[in-house]
Amino acid sequence: MNEKTQGKLPIVILISGRGSNLQAILDAVTAGKLPVDVRAVISNRPDAAGLERARVQGIPAIALDHTRYPDRESFDRELAGTIDRYQPKLIVLAGYMRILSPFFVAHYLGHMLNIHPSLLPRHPGLNTHQRALESGDTAHGASVHFVTSELDGGPVVLQAVVPVLQDDTATRLAERVLEQEHKIYCQVISWFAEGRLEYHDGHAYLDNQKLDRPCQLNIKTGSIEHCES
Repeated sequence: MNEKTQGKLPIVILISGRGSNLQAILDAVTAGKLPVDVRAVISNRPDAAGLERARVQGIPAIALDHTRYPDRESFDRELAGTIDRYQPKLIVLAGYMRILSPFFVAHYLGHMLNIHPSLLPRHPGLNTHQRALESGDTAHGASVHFVTSELDGGPVVLQAVVPVLQDDTATRLAERVLEQEHKIYCQVISWFAEGRLEYHDGHAYLDNQKLDRPCQLNIKTGSIEHCES
């Protein structure tokens, strides 16, 4: 640990693609707005563009090609072994497009966050923006949640609600949602790094209060609202 990282929460970030949320996190760290030490960035795809984002900032960028492993658990065990060498206190899934094995989830339970492009529990899984349009939703958005064994089913900490416009396409809607993803993910990581956010017995706790409903980011004012316990 050097002077720049002393007192900061060590994290490892997992990606599968371009690393847009990864870049938002790195930018927040550089700006002194996020008290974390990004120990490594790991991708299950060797061609993931986000790996270069890490290399540019001198962060270890590691590719573990999942297609070279016989099954999901053998890959996840190798991945966990690689992660644990960096001794992180938090695992951040930033566009990591792999279903996690029970072993992996149990290994990091309470210390792993994910961001999902919908207002969970609506639209878990893939193609969320198109599904929101097809469902006639008037509101869409993004959710940051703790990872549990249920796909996109862990307790949600913070959401940003994005209005669906009459002439929206999935692409336009995705762009507006992504802008809010960057904000809420950094906020939740910061809460965890500051010791304000914890996971116990299947629930998220913020400032020692159980969240019965997720907090919401007011996208107009930037304030956090409706944290209910």
